[in-house]
Amino acid sequence: MTPYGNNIVIIGGGFAGINVAQTLLKNDKNLHVTLVDRNNYNFFPPLLYQIATGFLDVSNISYPYRRLFRDHPNFTFRMGELLEIKPDENLVLLTSGALRYTKLVLATGTESNFFGNENVRKYALPMKTVADALLLKNTLLTRFEQAAYSNDPLEQKRLTSVVIAGGGPTGVEIAGMLSELKQNVFKKDYPELATLPFDIYVLDGLPTLLAPMTKKSQDYALKSLKSLGAIVSLNQLVKDYDGESVLLGDGSSIETKNLIWTAGVTGQIFAGLPTEFYGRGKRLLVDACNKVKGSANIFAIGDGCLQTLDKSFPNGHPQLAQVAIQQGVNLANNIHAEQKGRPLKPFRYHDKGSMAIIGRNKAVTDLPKPVLHFQGFFAWLMWLFVHLLSLVNFRNKLKTLTNWSAAYISKDQYLRMIIRPAKKDTDY
Repeated sequence: MTPYGNNIVIIGGGFAGINVAQTLLKNDKNLHVTLVDRNNYNFFPPLLYQIATGFLDVSNISYPYRRLFRDHPNFTFRMGELLEIKPDENLVLLTSGALRYTKLVLATGTESNFFGNENVRKYALPMKTVADALLLKNTLLTRFEQAAYSNDPLEQKRLTSVVIAGGGPTGVEIAGMLSELKQNVFKKDYPELATLPFDIYVLDGLPTLLAPMTKKSQDYALKSLKSLGAIVSLNQLVKDYDGESVLLGDGSSIETKNLIWTAGVTGQIFAGLPTEFYGRGKRLLVDACNKVKGSANIFAIGDGCLQTLDKSFPNGHPQLAQVAIQQGVNLANNIHAEQKGRPLKPFRYHDKGSMAIIGRNKAVTDLPKPVLHFQGFFAWLMWLFVHLLSLVNFRNKLKTLTNWSAAYISKDQYLRMIIRPAKKDTDY
C-alpha cells in the first residue's frame, strides 16, 4: 500500500499517461504522482511497424520510465497490471499489490479488436505492442527461412504471402514497408525464392484506404501501394482464418500463413466499474473535463475514453496520439487549477492534421483550417520530421535518424535477425 496521502495514480504510460504525469510534476511539487504500467518503458506506437520490419531497433522507440522521471522526488513507478478498481475505497488492486489514490487516471489505451472471431484472434498477428512487433518480425523471418528449404511450391507461397487486414495508417504503412523490402531486399536475401511473387495483400471493409483522411490522400495511397506491387482489395472483409487460408466475405480465399491484423481496436473493461460507465467500443464515458460519468474522482483520457461534449466532435474524438497528448495536458492543468481554487477548463481538441507514410519518398499529409493537402516527397519529409520530434528524448531521436539515414542511402537495413528470449520458468 502506498504511503502517500495526496496521490494521483495514473494507469498506463502511453501518450496520455506520460503527458499528464509530466505536466503534473512540472506544475505542482505538492502532489505525488504514481505511474503504473505493465512494462517498465514507454514506447512510440506510430513506429512499431518499423520494429516489425527490421528498420528500427526496440531501443530506438523506447525509454525506461524510471530514467525518464528520475529527477522528480514526488514520482513513483509501479510495474504491474490493473486487476480491479474499488471506487468506494479509493483503491486499485494490481498484479504487484494495492495502491490508494486521491485521483485515479485511466490512460490504458485500447487493444486489438477481433470482432468476436476466435480463429482470427488465435492465428492472426496483431501489432499493438512492442512484443507484438517483435513476434511479427520473428514470425515472418522464420517463415521465409522455412520457405527457403521447402520443396512444396504451394507451401512456399503460403509461407511468403502476407495479408494485411485493415487499410488505416498502420495497415498502409506496414504494407508499404513490406512492399519496399520485397522490391529491394527479399530476393537478394533469399535467392532460393527468387521466382516466388512474395504477394502482399491489403484488405479493408471500407471503399477507401485511410478513411479519416482527404480523398486526395486516399487516392494517392491507393495508387502508391499498387505501384509498389501490393494487391489492394477494398469493400472486402475477413470472415475467418484457420492459420493456412484467409476466408473473405465474398466467399473467396487467400492461401497464407501470415495474416497481420490492423483492422480495429476496442477499449478495455475494468473490474469494479459498472457497465453504465461505458459507451461505444467499450470506451469510458467522460464529461467535458474527462471525469468518468458517475464517478467522484476517476478520470479517463486517450483512446479509451469517449467525450461527446466537444462541439467539433459530437460523436467523440478520433483515437489519435494528438488527442491523448492534449487530454493529458488539459487534465493535469485542471488538477492543478482545482488545487488553486481556479475554474476548470473543458477539453477542446485542436486538430493538427493527419499523416501517413507509404514508402520511400511517398507520404500524405492533411492539415486542417484551411484544409491543405501534401503528398509525395515533401509530405514524406514532414512525416519524418514530426515523428522524429515526437520521440521521447534526444538519444532516441539521434539513433532513429541514424538508422533512417543508413536505410535511405543503402535501400536496406540490417536488423533482420530472429532473436527470441530463452524459455525458462521464472517469476515474471
